[in-house]
Amino acid sequence: MFPELGQFSLILALMLAIPLAVVPLAGSLTGRDSLQAFARPLAAGQFVFVAIAFGLLTHAFMVDDFSVAYVANNSNSLLPWYFKFSAVWGSHEGSLLLWVLILAGWTLAVAIFSRRLPSVMIAQVLSVMGMVSVGFLLFLLLTSNPFERILPNVPTDGADLNPLLQDFGLIIHPPMLYMGYVGFSVVFAFAIAALINGRLDAAWARWSRPWTTVAWAFLSLGIALGSWWAYYELGWGGWWFWDPVENASLLPWLAGTALVHSLAVTEKRGVFKSWTVLLAILTFSLSLLGAFLVRSGVLTSVHAFASDPTRGQFLLALLAITIISSLTLYAFRAPVVHSRIRYGSASREVFLLLNNVLLMAAMLLVLVGTLYPLILDYLGMGRLSIGEPFYNLTFSPVAIALALLMGAGIFSRWKKTDGGWLSRKLLWPLAISLIMAVLVPLWLGEFKPWAFAGCFGAAWIAVATFQDLWQKSSSRKGRWHGLRRQTRSYYGMVLGHLGIALTMSGATVVSNYGIERDVRMTPGDVAEIHDLQFEFVKIGERQGANFVAQTAQVDISRGGRPVTTLYPEKRQYQVQRNMMTEAGIDGGLFRDLFVALGERVSDDAWAMRLQYKPLIRWVWLGAIFMAAGGFLAIADRRYRIKDKLPTTEPARVPEPDAQGALANRRADPLPGGAS
Repeated sequence: MFPELGQFSLILALMLAIPLAVVPLAGSLTGRDSLQAFARPLAAGQFVFVAIAFGLLTHAFMVDDFSVAYVANNSNSLLPWYFKFSAVWGSHEGSLLLWVLILAGWTLAVAIFSRRLPSVMIAQVLSVMGMVSVGFLLFLLLTSNPFERILPNVPTDGADLNPLLQDFGLIIHPPMLYMGYVGFSVVFAFAIAALINGRLDAAWARWSRPWTTVAWAFLSLGIALGSWWAYYELGWGGWWFWDPVENASLLPWLAGTALVHSLAVTEKRGVFKSWTVLLAILTFSLSLLGAFLVRSGVLTSVHAFASDPTRGQFLLALLAITIISSLTLYAFRAPVVHSRIRYGSASREVFLLLNNVLLMAAMLLVLVGTLYPLILDYLGMGRLSIGEPFYNLTFSPVAIALALLMGAGIFSRWKKTDGGWLSRKLLWPLAISLIMAVLVPLWLGEFKPWAFAGCFGAAWIAVATFQDLWQKSSSRKGRWHGLRRQTRSYYGMVLGHLGIALTMSGATVVSNYGIERDVRMTPGDVAEIHDLQFEFVKIGERQGANFVAQTAQVDISRGGRPVTTLYPEKRQYQVQRNMMTEAGIDGGLFRDLFVALGERVSDDAWAMRLQYKPLIRWVWLGAIFMAAGGFLAIADRRYRIKDKLPTTEPARVPEPDAQGALANRRADPLPGGAS
């Protein structure tokens, strides 16, 4: 009975999403306030019924209701309760239901936290989000029903959750990633509403900006969690493999980063309006492309969810409708938008424009590297694998150029920046960054050109950020008073830039100076890497909740002094009989020691992978800084609705002189990591 109620709840949610997509939009176009007023109740009702469906599917997992096909295929009575909970989104149908739940949650959040926006605008925004909900609810009900029954032959037990997913990472990674993916639907809806109204002014940019920053912050965390999960769970010790599904999450992140910067310029200076709207459409379209790649069956990956071509065709149609309809509206509306604001060649506007250009170049490189092999395979022209060498050769130079631009852009000013003044500002960051870029590779043991370039870029961003912070903290009342008077928006920028520097440092150092050895060891053998001795002490057996593990003890020492002991495992899960590797990791701020137990090669000999990973934690620490910067930026006073958002229709962008004067009066920098 409960599964049928879940199915019925999804149908009711669809029945509310359809009028949400139609009625408020009709009211906004005809000027009928009574129709616009339906938007918020319909959004709330849709969320309630999707949440009921999600709760009932969770209940089916918790009580081992194996009459539900999705539960029978992805759970087992021996599975611990917390993995039963995360198994709800452990495969295609449940993960899609989680996607729809988060989409309904974002829609409800817009309805609640945008009460002081003009009624026409909010009606159109919620209507566009209702259209997106209709597409995904139809996808869920027609091709991916999570409540389908197995009757009358109900299995006595389930097939178990994929052992790779029986990890804490599954509990937090997909929800965080989807919060970012789906969150970009909000700024897409704001952009489409602005195009419908023909009001591409600073007001819609201000309304869109906090939602964009939040989605970007969640996506940053989601990508970092996925990288961390792959690092410790897959047993190979890497943090990024340029897997097509990994790239699918990086694409909207790159476009979203450009969008955050572009929205800042549109809000503050009234320029780049058409480009900003196009970025909003592109970012959400790339999120849909990611869903298509993961769920269509065109990719074979440990990250992919589905292999049903029917689902792929549905998603491809949804992607095509979204892109074609939004670009058609853009083609009609965007050409009439003009900006008469002038700015110099060294202004902050130019730095942010170049920032966008480089981010789009990086995005296109990843997009080509991801889709080109798929297109060749589809056309029957052979199989081609594009991997790490391609991205190292193409993506790395763009990333370094972007870092150099960010460091210089920190000191730029709106409208016009004196070139001589800017050059003098950059002398100290340049000198310190060059010294660090030389000393760090030498300290790590060997000077490498790519290591020098990466370290210079990271140091350039960090030193420039700290110098700017030092200068802005100058006050007659002392440094502490100077720091307190800075806005949360500014500190969000500081954290965002430092996050980029940390991630770049970690990626550069671990890629160039990480050490890996695959060895054959028997108990008593000792292998050495980076002045550390790894001794294989013994092998034993451990019984888990639903697996049996072969556990090795590896003592690590330096010069006879104990450093740590690691216990890597080889697990065999009892239901599916799958073998999984559980690495032993000794983590630290400056290095990780990583041991993975491989296959048994003889009665007492095992294959082992030993790794020394310098600064790898900085990769994820940087992502935490970036996300924290995003969340801090939206807490800025200027984004408090009661203080800033007008209750009437948004005003047009001021004339150039007034706008320029306004921009000069605003000393607060850009939130969300903008330079």
